[in-house]
Amino acid sequence: MKKYISLLLFLTFLFTSCVSPKVYKDLEGKYNNLKKENRTLSDENETLLSAKNKAEYSLKQLQKDYDKAVAQRDKLQSDYNATKSNYENLKASYDALEENSSTSIAENAKKNRELLAQLEAKEQALSSEIVRLEKLKKELENRSRRVEELESLIAAKDAAMTTLKNAISRALTDFEGKGLTIEQRDGKVYVSMENKLLFSSGSWAVGSQGRQAVQQLGSVLGDNPDIAVLIEGHTDNVPYKGSTQLSGNWDLSTKRATAIVNILRENSSINPENLTAAGRGEFAPIATNDTVEGKAKNRRIEVILTPKLDEISKLLNEI
Repeated sequence: MKKYISLLLFLTFLFTSCVSPKVYKDLEGKYNNLKKENRTLSDENETLLSAKNKAEYSLKQLQKDYDKAVAQRDKLQSDYNATKSNYENLKASYDALEENSSTSIAENAKKNRELLAQLEAKEQALSSEIVRLEKLKKELENRSRRVEELESLIAAKDAAMTTLKNAISRALTDFEGKGLTIEQRDGKVYVSMENKLLFSSGSWAVGSQGRQAVQQLGSVLGDNPDIAVLIEGHTDNVPYKGSTQLSGNWDLSTKRATAIVNILRENSSINPENLTAAGRGEFAPIATNDTVEGKAKNRRIEVILTPKLDEISKLLNEI
């Protein structure tokens, strides 16, 4: 096995040292496209969160409109009842005075007509308000149901990511304390591996221990086909002075990310369409570069696992 790995490393070095400028430019173009795609995914995630907040705000406004409509309906009902009672009293008075005075009868008749007109208007207004109230109630119920579905779906995604994080932790338990950390935040799982676990200084060839860690990570990812996998390479701020075939830290970080992707692709259960490799160079540090320890933490590979959000996007479009 060692002889095979040595031969593979030699062939890889021989191949990469003979890359033509055109191929290099093509690779650089692909890297730029992947970087744009990564930025687009980040923007989409922020857009989805913003749309969720807007949907919740819209739901609150509908609830206010609904409550206001109920109050208006109750007031109209009260006005209607008072007017009806007044009408009945006047009708009784009209009946009593009918035999006594034609003048009184005429006045009461006029008042009765006015009250009847008012009563009819109140009935029409009350009927219209009841129709509007029913419409608002149905819309509120529909929005509430969609928001509940959205919250349930988001909760399910978070639970699935927690399960994924725990599965990865179990798979990589042998590498605890060797520059590997796993955490969950913002609905994603972040697997960070320091270069001391993966690469020799200035190299993008993955060592045997690092290969084992990546393969064990791949065994978990193969069981989760609905997860998008972004592999980011990071360096410290020390300028790269190794092989002349690399332009600097950014190029080195990209090659290291691509090396991890190539190992994951050896697992046939992982869909290559879910994999993205990106190099961040020294521009996304997690510690100070003023100390040896900080630089070691900054030299790392980050595997960012994101659930697919197609169902959430569909629900947001329906709200």
